[in-house]
Amino acid sequence: MQPVALVYAALMVVSSLCCVCGNVVLLLVVLLNKELHTETWALTLSFCLSDLALGLSTIPFGAYNSLLRPQGYPSDGHLCQGSAFLYLLLQLASIHSLTWATIDKFTEICFALSYTTICTAKRTRVVLVLVWLYGLINAALPLLGFGSYTYSSTRFLCGPSFQPDYRGFSMLFIVVGIIAPILIMCSMYAYIVYIARKQVQRGTFVCNDQHCFYVPANNYFRSSIVMVATVVCLLVCWLPYITTCFYETFSGHDPPAAASAIATWLVLFTSTLNPWINSMTQTRYRAALRKSLNKIRQLLQRPLKNSHPQSTAIQLEIVSHHHITKPSLWSDNSKPGSPETRSMSEVTM
Repeated sequence: MQPVALVYAALMVVSSLCCVCGNVVLLLVVLLNKELHTETWALTLSFCLSDLALGLSTIPFGAYNSLLRPQGYPSDGHLCQGSAFLYLLLQLASIHSLTWATIDKFTEICFALSYTTICTAKRTRVVLVLVWLYGLINAALPLLGFGSYTYSSTRFLCGPSFQPDYRGFSMLFIVVGIIAPILIMCSMYAYIVYIARKQVQRGTFVCNDQHCFYVPANNYFRSSIVMVATVVCLLVCWLPYITTCFYETFSGHDPPAAASAIATWLVLFTSTLNPWINSMTQTRYRAALRKSLNKIRQLLQRPLKNSHPQSTAIQLEIVSHHHITKPSLWSDNSKPGSPETRSMSEVTM
């Protein structure tokens, strides 16, 4: 077995586990905390579910092929065509949902006063319908004859063919489906960092009903670092894949096996990074995660707490049996309003 296949399989297995864990955590945090259910929270849910599906289907499939089926599958078989359709659909849905979530964040920061009128629940639903419809149409084009799905022995996956014969579909997929969303996200993050730098230079004050206070420059610095890191991750994960696709499309030759395998893994690895760099870096998501962890901790500690009252009740019963010496407190002559009855009721409450 080739060393490239072994390394590829190991990376895919680790990526699949991390992808599933990260997206399940994000999914639970979003569903269990109603304060995150904003007008546009469905965008986060969309790319989370897309990445989770990739982590459960395509990524393990690539690891299995590299270890046990390096010779691949017939390109015209139903398994190859179906897995390629699912891979392309989920990949496009993930990156375009993430792009619209970035647009939502950009609008919230740069157009704060009119954000609630621009980003509404109705418009979010329309955007999601268009995103998934776009993914379905693009993923169905090779099945209809525009483009082709083939098994790649260097990527260990069935996916779109980037041979010169299918240059039209390749350009549509690469330029519109991948490059355009990445450029939009990078441009928006760069502009947000620029605005943050300007605010630090002139100073920023936030006012409430009682007083105004200065916002420390460290807040903007941390936010800028997160956004720059997000842009770097996008470029590092996608540029090798885009380069190999262009090389294969215009040269007609397969790229080196190691380069193609690493480029494919980096693209799929974005499904692992997305829930952390695009959601968990935000303060409200981290606060919701801590809140959820506290709830889980309380639920786990509750059975232990419930065991103590039972033992305490048994001890009180034994003590009362041996030490109560005032039968008048328990006699029928005791009235509900008597001091004795009141004192006992206060003790038992």
